Amino acid sequence: MPKDPRDVADITSDPASAATGKTAVLYRMALPDHLCPSGQKARWLLKSKGYDVDDRLFRERPEVDAFMAKYDVPTTPQIWIDGERIGGYSDLRERLTDYDPKATTYKPVIYLFAVAAATALALSIGFLGAITWQTLGWFISVSMILLGMQKLRDIEGFTTMFLNYDLLARRWVPYAYIYPWIETGAGILMTGMLLTALAAPAALFVATVGAISVYKAVYIDKRELKCACVGGNSNVPLGFVSLTENLMMMGMAIVMLVMIAT
Repeated sequence: MPKDPRDVADITSDPASAATGKTAVLYRMALPDHLCPSGQKARWLLKSKGYDVDDRLFRERPEVDAFMAKYDVPTTPQIWIDGERIGGYSDLRERLTDYDPKATTYKPVIYLFAVAAATALALSIGFLGAITWQTLGWFISVSMILLGMQKLRDIEGFTTMFLNYDLLARRWVPYAYIYPWIETGAGILMTGMLLTALAAPAALFVATVGAISVYKAVYIDKRELKCACVGGNSNVPLGFVSLTENLMMMGMAIVMLVMIAT
């Protein structure tokens, strides 16, 4: 049965000549076993920016190979706008939005703390019927859990960044691998108010070392580093965020130690 020509990507015509005005040319894979996610996102982004999309779909793998060979590109999707090839989805995103993959940003931390705050409020209202000092305690402990999980998600990336500034980890590398487990475990125990005699001293120790390390690296040595607080390969700058993380842990641990001592 012959193919419907509307379902086959045209690689014979010049995409640059078709990509004029508000018309964009998009080549993407729609194979029987693979519908390209980046191609779908590229199509959505183009339409959201007011482009009419000349959507050219690859239905078979040989079509993809022939296209990549002809245009000397390593992958698809490929997009043309304003008479020129932009590249793939990431290139398109940079072109049409203010996205900069190398720019520093606090968004990951803001989102994480927002989720921690919402969780603390839900716990307080659901179990206590009011917002109390326990709400702050839950906010800190839930933040510890979420921050620890971000580190454990990419432990190698985290340890590489952590070793740039943590004083203890630079002397004893295994500490960099242990730290996320201590932070996560202490957060879990503090949330449930369990084994406080174990969780509080552990949290106080790692937080104190962390606070000193960050303060030295940023405010004494004046080093410009990326923060490992939300895991490896983040663009969050090292500074007050990581210092705040450690100070919150210290404060929570001290309060809990005072509570079990009285």
